[in-house]
Amino acid sequence: MPRLADTALSILDLAPIRDDGGPAQALQNSLALARHAEALGFTRFWVAEHHNMDGIACSATAVLIGYLAAGTHHIRVGAGGIMLPNHAPLVIAEQFGTLATLYPGRIDLGLGRAPGTDPYTAHALRRDRLGSEEEFPADVEELQALLGPARPDQRVIAVPGAGTEVPIWLLGSSLFTARLAARKGLPYAFASHFAPRYMHEAIRLYRDNFQPSAVLDKPYVMLGVPLVAAPSDEEAEFLATTALQRALALVRGESRVLRPPVESMAGRWQPHEQAAVGDFLGLAVIGGPEKVRARLDVLLEQTGADELIFTGDIYDPDARLRSFEILAGLR
Repeated sequence: MPRLADTALSILDLAPIRDDGGPAQALQNSLALARHAEALGFTRFWVAEHHNMDGIACSATAVLIGYLAAGTHHIRVGAGGIMLPNHAPLVIAEQFGTLATLYPGRIDLGLGRAPGTDPYTAHALRRDRLGSEEEFPADVEELQALLGPARPDQRVIAVPGAGTEVPIWLLGSSLFTARLAARKGLPYAFASHFAPRYMHEAIRLYRDNFQPSAVLDKPYVMLGVPLVAAPSDEEAEFLATTALQRALALVRGESRVLRPPVESMAGRWQPHEQAAVGDFLGLAVIGGPEKVRARLDVLLEQTGADELIFTGDIYDPDARLRSFEILAGLR
Protein backbone atom coordinates (compact mmCIF):
# COMPACT_ATOMS: atom_id res chain seq x y z
CA MET A 1 0.00 0.00 0.00
CA PRO A 2 1.37 3.46 -0.86
CA ARG A 3 2.38 5.48 2.19
CA LEU A 4 2.06 9.22 2.65
CA ALA A 5 5.74 9.40 3.59
CA ASP A 6 6.68 7.92 0.19
CA THR A 7 4.30 10.02 -1.90
CA ALA A 8 5.36 13.25 -3.60
CA LEU A 9 3.37 16.23 -2.31
CA SER A 10 2.86 19.40 -4.34
CA ILE A 11 0.71 22.55 -4.38
CA LEU A 12 -1.60 24.00 -7.03
CA ASP A 13 -2.33 27.69 -6.48
CA LEU A 14 -4.84 29.93 -8.28
CA ALA A 15 -3.55 33.19 -6.76
CA PRO A 16 -6.93 33.80 -5.09
CA ILE A 17 -8.09 37.39 -4.68
CA ARG A 18 -9.76 38.21 -1.36
CA ASP A 19 -12.88 40.35 -1.11
CA ASP A 20 -10.85 43.00 0.73
CA GLY A 21 -7.74 42.83 -1.46
CA GLY A 22 -6.60 42.90 -5.05
CA PRO A 23 -4.36 41.16 -7.58
CA ALA A 24 -1.12 42.58 -6.17
CA GLN A 25 -1.81 41.10 -2.74
CA ALA A 26 -2.88 37.79 -4.31
CA LEU A 27 0.36 37.49 -6.29
CA GLN A 28 2.47 38.35 -3.26
CA ASN A 29 0.60 35.72 -1.26
CA SER A 30 1.35 33.16 -3.97
CA LEU A 31 5.05 33.87 -3.74
CA ALA A 32 4.92 33.60 0.05
CA LEU A 33 3.21 30.22 -0.31
CA ALA A 34 5.75 29.03 -2.90
CA ARG A 35 8.61 29.94 -0.57
CA HIS A 36 6.83 28.18 2.29
CA ALA A 37 6.32 25.08 0.13
CA GLU A 38 9.99 25.04 -0.79
CA ALA A 39 11.06 25.28 2.85
CA LEU A 40 8.67 22.45 3.77
CA GLY A 41 10.04 20.14 1.08
CA PHE A 42 7.13 20.06 -1.38
CA THR A 43 8.02 18.70 -4.81
CA ARG A 44 6.48 21.34 -7.09
CA PHE A 45 4.38 24.50 -7.07
CA TRP A 46 2.00 24.96 -9.98
CA VAL A 47 -0.36 27.75 -11.03
CA ALA A 48 -3.28 27.37 -13.43
CA GLU A 49 -4.43 29.48 -16.35
CA HIS A 50 -7.80 31.19 -15.86
CA HIS A 51 -9.27 34.22 -17.61
CA ASN A 52 -12.04 36.72 -16.98
CA MET A 53 -12.50 35.62 -13.36
CA ASP A 54 -12.52 38.34 -10.73
CA GLY A 55 -11.28 36.09 -7.93
CA ILE A 56 -8.24 34.59 -9.68
CA ALA A 57 -5.00 36.46 -10.52
CA CYS A 58 -3.09 33.84 -12.54
CA SER A 59 -4.24 34.73 -16.08
CA ALA A 60 -0.70 35.55 -17.31
CA THR A 61 0.49 32.12 -16.23
CA ALA A 62 3.99 32.11 -17.75
CA VAL A 63 4.71 35.58 -16.31
CA LEU A 64 3.60 34.43 -12.87
CA ILE A 65 5.75 31.30 -13.11
CA GLY A 66 8.76 33.51 -13.83
CA TYR A 67 7.96 35.62 -10.75
CA LEU A 68 7.65 32.51 -8.57
CA ALA A 69 10.80 30.87 -9.94
CA ALA A 70 12.80 34.08 -9.40
CA GLY A 71 11.62 34.23 -5.79
CA THR A 72 12.50 30.63 -4.93
CA HIS A 73 15.63 28.50 -5.27
CA HIS A 74 15.04 24.85 -6.09
CA ILE A 75 11.35 23.87 -5.98
CA ARG A 76 9.90 22.94 -9.38
CA VAL A 77 7.52 25.60 -10.68
CA GLY A 78 5.08 25.20 -13.52
CA ALA A 79 1.65 25.32 -15.08
CA GLY A 80 -1.14 23.12 -13.93
CA GLY A 81 -2.00 23.96 -16.52
CA ILE A 82 -1.82 25.94 -19.70
CA MET A 83 -5.12 25.65 -21.60
CA LEU A 84 -3.65 24.81 -24.97
CA PRO A 85 -6.76 25.58 -27.09
CA ASN A 86 -6.26 29.23 -26.10
CA HIS A 87 -2.78 29.48 -27.64
CA ALA A 88 -0.63 28.75 -30.64
CA PRO A 89 1.83 25.99 -29.66
CA LEU A 90 4.76 28.14 -30.84
CA VAL A 91 3.92 30.85 -28.30
CA ILE A 92 3.83 28.33 -25.45
CA ALA A 93 7.09 26.75 -26.64
CA GLU A 94 8.78 30.16 -26.62
CA GLN A 95 7.38 31.14 -23.22
CA PHE A 96 8.30 27.91 -21.47
CA GLY A 97 11.54 27.58 -23.40
CA THR A 98 12.48 30.99 -22.02
CA LEU A 99 11.51 29.93 -18.49
CA ALA A 100 13.49 26.69 -18.80
CA THR A 101 16.50 28.64 -20.07
CA LEU A 102 16.33 31.04 -17.12
CA TYR A 103 15.57 28.35 -14.52
CA PRO A 104 17.00 25.08 -15.90
CA GLY A 105 15.66 21.86 -14.42
CA ARG A 106 12.86 23.60 -12.55
CA ILE A 107 10.03 24.22 -15.03
CA ASP A 108 7.00 21.96 -15.69
CA LEU A 109 4.40 22.38 -18.43
CA GLY A 110 1.00 20.87 -17.71
CA LEU A 111 -1.48 21.06 -20.59
CA GLY A 112 -5.25 21.21 -20.42
CA ARG A 113 -7.67 20.41 -23.24
CA ALA A 114 -10.53 22.75 -22.30
CA PRO A 115 -10.38 26.54 -22.84
CA GLY A 116 -11.06 27.08 -19.14
CA THR A 117 -13.18 30.14 -19.72
CA ASP A 118 -16.33 31.39 -21.44
CA PRO A 119 -16.72 31.42 -25.25
CA TYR A 120 -16.39 35.23 -25.48
CA THR A 121 -13.08 35.21 -23.62
CA ALA A 122 -11.84 32.24 -25.64
CA HIS A 123 -12.55 34.24 -28.81
CA ALA A 124 -10.70 37.25 -27.40
CA LEU A 125 -7.68 35.03 -26.69
CA ARG A 126 -7.44 33.41 -30.11
CA ARG A 127 -9.53 35.71 -32.38
CA ASP A 128 -9.03 34.53 -35.97
CA ARG A 129 -7.54 31.16 -35.01
CA LEU A 130 -9.84 29.68 -32.44
CA GLY A 131 -8.43 26.48 -31.06
CA SER A 132 -10.65 23.52 -30.29
CA GLU A 133 -10.58 20.49 -28.06
CA GLU A 134 -10.48 18.30 -31.17
CA GLU A 135 -7.16 19.87 -32.19
CA PHE A 136 -5.59 19.15 -28.82
CA PRO A 137 -3.64 15.96 -29.73
CA ALA A 138 -2.12 17.64 -32.80
CA ASP A 139 -1.27 20.75 -30.78
CA VAL A 140 0.47 18.62 -28.14
CA GLU A 141 2.45 16.89 -30.88
CA GLU A 142 3.47 20.23 -32.37
CA LEU A 143 4.48 21.59 -28.97
CA GLN A 144 6.60 18.53 -28.21
CA ALA A 145 8.39 18.94 -31.53
CA LEU A 146 9.05 22.64 -30.88
CA LEU A 147 10.56 21.87 -27.45
CA GLY A 148 12.64 18.98 -28.81
CA PRO A 149 15.92 19.21 -30.74
CA ALA A 150 15.65 21.34 -33.89
CA ARG A 151 15.80 19.34 -37.12
CA PRO A 152 17.92 20.45 -40.12
CA ASP A 153 14.80 20.89 -42.28
CA GLN A 154 12.73 22.64 -39.59
CA ARG A 155 11.48 26.02 -40.83
CA VAL A 156 9.87 27.25 -37.57
CA ILE A 157 12.06 27.08 -34.48
CA ALA A 158 11.22 28.23 -30.94
CA VAL A 159 14.04 30.46 -29.68
CA PRO A 160 14.41 29.91 -26.75
CA GLY A 161 12.61 26.58 -26.65
CA ALA A 162 14.18 24.17 -29.10
CA GLY A 163 16.15 21.51 -27.26
CA THR A 164 14.90 22.46 -23.80
CA GLU A 165 12.54 19.47 -23.68
CA VAL A 166 10.47 21.01 -20.91
CA PRO A 167 8.64 18.16 -19.13
CA ILE A 168 5.06 17.95 -20.41
CA TRP A 169 2.15 16.65 -18.35
CA LEU A 170 -1.38 16.04 -19.60
CA LEU A 171 -4.12 17.30 -17.29
CA GLY A 172 -7.80 16.54 -17.40
CA SER A 173 -11.04 15.46 -15.83
CA SER A 174 -12.12 13.21 -18.70
CA LEU A 175 -11.29 9.81 -20.15
CA PHE A 176 -10.12 11.43 -23.40
CA THR A 177 -7.03 12.94 -21.78
CA ALA A 178 -6.32 9.73 -19.88
CA ARG A 179 -6.24 7.82 -23.18
CA LEU A 180 -4.01 10.42 -24.82
CA ALA A 181 -1.55 10.51 -21.91
CA ALA A 182 -1.36 6.71 -21.99
CA ARG A 183 -0.80 6.59 -25.74
CA LYS A 184 1.93 9.24 -25.63
CA GLY A 185 3.62 7.85 -22.51
CA LEU A 186 3.27 11.10 -20.55
CA PRO A 187 2.58 11.72 -16.86
CA TYR A 188 -1.12 12.26 -16.14
CA ALA A 189 -2.69 14.64 -13.62
CA PHE A 190 -6.39 14.15 -12.91
CA ALA A 191 -8.40 17.21 -11.88
CA SER A 192 -10.02 15.50 -8.90
CA HIS A 193 -9.79 18.73 -6.91
CA PHE A 194 -12.91 19.94 -8.73
CA ALA A 195 -14.22 16.99 -10.79
CA PRO A 196 -13.62 13.71 -8.94
CA ARG A 197 -16.45 11.73 -10.56
CA TYR A 198 -14.40 9.84 -13.17
CA MET A 199 -11.19 9.63 -11.16
CA HIS A 200 -11.01 5.86 -10.66
CA GLU A 201 -12.06 5.05 -14.22
CA ALA A 202 -9.56 7.52 -15.69
CA ILE A 203 -6.68 6.17 -13.58
CA ARG A 204 -7.49 2.59 -14.56
CA LEU A 205 -7.76 3.45 -18.25
CA TYR A 206 -4.48 5.38 -18.17
CA ARG A 207 -2.55 2.59 -16.44
CA ASP A 208 -4.06 -0.23 -18.53
CA ASN A 209 -3.21 1.48 -21.82
CA PHE A 210 0.10 3.13 -20.96
CA GLN A 211 2.82 2.88 -23.59
CA PRO A 212 6.38 3.58 -22.41
CA SER A 213 8.05 6.56 -24.05
CA ALA A 214 11.39 8.35 -24.12
CA VAL A 215 10.28 10.43 -21.12
CA LEU A 216 8.49 7.86 -18.98
CA ASP A 217 8.85 4.08 -18.71
CA LYS A 218 5.81 3.44 -16.51
CA PRO A 219 2.57 5.27 -15.63
CA TYR A 220 2.76 8.25 -13.29
CA VAL A 221 -0.47 9.53 -11.72
CA MET A 222 -0.98 12.82 -9.92
CA LEU A 223 -4.29 13.64 -8.21
CA GLY A 224 -5.66 17.05 -7.24
CA VAL A 225 -6.93 17.30 -3.65
CA PRO A 226 -8.60 20.27 -1.92
CA LEU A 227 -7.05 20.66 1.53
CA VAL A 228 -8.08 22.55 4.65
CA ALA A 229 -5.98 21.43 7.62
CA ALA A 230 -6.03 23.04 11.05
CA PRO A 231 -5.08 22.09 14.62
CA SER A 232 -8.63 20.76 15.21
CA ASP A 233 -11.42 19.30 13.10
CA GLU A 234 -13.73 22.08 14.25
CA GLU A 235 -11.44 24.89 13.13
CA ALA A 236 -10.83 23.18 9.80
CA GLU A 237 -14.58 22.85 9.16
CA PHE A 238 -14.96 26.56 9.94
CA LEU A 239 -12.11 27.60 7.63
CA ALA A 240 -13.49 25.35 4.87
CA THR A 241 -16.63 27.46 4.55
CA THR A 242 -14.53 29.85 2.44
CA ALA A 243 -14.02 27.08 -0.12
CA LEU A 244 -17.70 26.12 0.10
CA GLN A 245 -18.76 29.71 -0.58
CA ARG A 246 -16.41 29.91 -3.56
CA ALA A 247 -17.73 26.67 -5.04
CA LEU A 248 -21.28 27.91 -4.49
CA ALA A 249 -20.43 31.13 -6.34
CA LEU A 250 -19.14 29.02 -9.23
CA VAL A 251 -22.42 27.08 -9.33
CA ARG A 252 -24.39 30.33 -9.36
CA GLY A 253 -22.13 32.19 -11.79
CA GLU A 254 -21.34 34.86 -9.21
CA SER A 255 -18.14 36.61 -8.10
CA ARG A 256 -15.45 34.14 -7.05
CA VAL A 257 -13.42 36.37 -4.74
CA LEU A 258 -12.43 34.67 -1.50
CA ARG A 259 -14.83 35.47 1.33
CA PRO A 260 -14.29 35.12 5.08
CA PRO A 261 -15.38 31.87 6.73
CA VAL A 262 -18.81 31.73 8.33
CA GLU A 263 -20.13 29.80 11.32
CA SER A 264 -22.59 27.82 9.21
CA MET A 265 -23.64 27.35 5.59
CA ALA A 266 -27.20 26.71 6.70
CA GLY A 267 -29.59 29.00 4.85
CA ARG A 268 -26.91 30.03 2.35
CA TRP A 269 -27.74 27.43 -0.30
CA GLN A 270 -30.59 25.42 -1.72
CA PRO A 271 -30.46 21.59 -1.51
CA HIS A 272 -29.54 21.22 -5.18
CA GLU A 273 -26.76 23.79 -4.75
CA GLN A 274 -25.42 21.98 -1.70
CA ALA A 275 -25.37 18.75 -3.73
CA ALA A 276 -23.53 20.45 -6.60
CA VAL A 277 -20.91 21.86 -4.22
CA GLY A 278 -20.59 18.41 -2.65
CA ASP A 279 -19.86 16.92 -6.08
CA PHE A 280 -17.35 19.67 -6.83
CA LEU A 281 -15.45 19.18 -3.56
CA GLY A 282 -16.10 15.48 -3.16
CA LEU A 283 -12.42 14.68 -2.60
CA ALA A 284 -11.80 17.52 -0.13
CA VAL A 285 -9.67 16.67 2.90
CA ILE A 286 -10.81 18.82 5.81
CA GLY A 287 -9.81 18.34 9.42
CA GLY A 288 -7.17 18.20 12.10
CA PRO A 289 -3.91 16.28 11.61
CA GLU A 290 -5.25 12.80 12.39
CA LYS A 291 -8.34 13.17 10.21
CA VAL A 292 -6.25 14.51 7.33
CA ARG A 293 -3.81 11.61 7.63
CA ALA A 294 -6.62 9.05 7.71
CA ARG A 295 -8.34 10.54 4.64
CA LEU A 296 -5.10 10.63 2.66
CA ASP A 297 -4.21 7.07 3.66
CA VAL A 298 -7.55 5.89 2.27
CA LEU A 299 -7.09 7.89 -0.93
CA LEU A 300 -3.63 6.43 -1.51
CA GLU A 301 -4.83 2.91 -0.76
CA GLN A 302 -7.71 3.27 -3.24
CA THR A 303 -5.74 4.92 -6.06
CA GLY A 304 -2.04 4.13 -5.64
CA ALA A 305 -1.32 7.72 -6.72
CA ASP A 306 2.32 8.61 -7.26
CA GLU A 307 1.82 12.26 -6.33
CA LEU A 308 -0.83 14.44 -4.70
CA ILE A 309 -1.19 18.10 -5.58
CA PHE A 310 -3.20 20.18 -3.12
CA THR A 311 -5.31 23.30 -3.48
CA GLY A 312 -6.09 25.46 -0.45
CA ASP A 313 -8.88 28.03 -0.58
CA ILE A 314 -8.37 29.51 2.88
CA TYR A 315 -9.17 33.17 3.53
CA ASP A 316 -6.41 34.01 6.02
CA PRO A 317 -2.98 33.73 4.32
CA ASP A 318 -1.34 32.68 7.59
CA ALA A 319 -3.93 29.93 8.10
CA ARG A 320 -3.24 28.77 4.56
CA LEU A 321 0.50 28.54 5.26
CA ARG A 322 -0.28 26.65 8.46
CA SER A 323 -2.54 24.20 6.60
CA PHE A 324 0.31 23.09 4.34
CA GLU A 325 2.69 23.03 7.29
CA ILE A 326 0.37 20.58 9.05
CA LEU A 327 0.29 18.44 5.90
CA ALA A 328 4.07 18.41 5.61
CA GLY A 329 4.34 17.40 9.25
CA LEU A 330 2.35 14.21 8.60
CA ARG A 331 5.09 12.66 6.49
